Amino acid sequence: MNLKQLNTDYGIANKVKFVEGKGGFPVVEIQNEYAKASISLYGGQVLSFQPVNQTQDMMFLSSKAYYTQGKATKGGVPVCWPWFGPDPEDKGRASHGFVRNRLWNMRDIESSQDASTVVVMGLVDTPETRKIWDFAFDMSIAITVGSSLTIELITKNTGDKPFEITQALHTYFKIGDISQVKVLNLEDTSYLDKVDGGKNKTQTGEVTFNSECDRIYLDVPSQLIIDDMALGRKIKITAANSNTAIVWNPGSEISANMADLGDLDYQKFVCVETANAANEIIEIKPANDYNLTANYCFQ
Repeated sequence: MNLKQLNTDYGIANKVKFVEGKGGFPVVEIQNEYAKASISLYGGQVLSFQPVNQTQDMMFLSSKAYYTQGKATKGGVPVCWPWFGPDPEDKGRASHGFVRNRLWNMRDIESSQDASTVVVMGLVDTPETRKIWDFAFDMSIAITVGSSLTIELITKNTGDKPFEITQALHTYFKIGDISQVKVLNLEDTSYLDKVDGGKNKTQTGEVTFNSECDRIYLDVPSQLIIDDMALGRKIKITAANSNTAIVWNPGSEISANMADLGDLDYQKFVCVETANAANEIIEIKPANDYNLTANYCFQ
């Protein structure tokens, strides 16, 4: 993609510019009166979001993350679509679908009435994607950078047959110390414990971390809170059209064995993901669409 043309078509003076990111991928850099943010066209992925009244980023981004065509970038907000987790049909396709490792197309950038910045990118099916997943689609991601960060993932069925999806906004939140983090509002909620063979369990008290955690929470409330005592801040996550949430931290052993994660990085992030996953399978009929939305803000 031509950076000069992107800046001509979509740049906004003193607010929005396109730069060459790592791996040569185009990145949208935003700085408005509310916050600064970076969004990669590779994967349609938010990499950074920091309100002006915060001293540190909301997002974690691994110093060892891949910036290579065909590989996912670890950190920020990767998009899992049209399935979350392993290939649901066991055909050997990549986990978490195929949109997080493709270049998205710019569709629009504008300043809203309240001076927030709205970035819209999109993808449509191609002969290549039809070989992976044989459906016609038009999907877009609308990212609003203001005093909070809002991400809308919109899937439209442009074909003549219905299809089913699972999906997630796989958000990596920066934290001070995983041992001092709690996730609130999931008390007494049922979850599938992927560390323990997918067993169905019930959350007792607040979610805390002392080892690997990989859970799909079911029938969750619309608002979850990350209480980060080490950094002295709370992050509120408000979801729409989502009844499942994934809470993930790899723990020390897995972190040490991941090439794109530092040995001690597990201490510095927690994933709390807004999703349609597990048994929350979304059917989208021809000419219909579905909008998964998450809003992130500091309390």
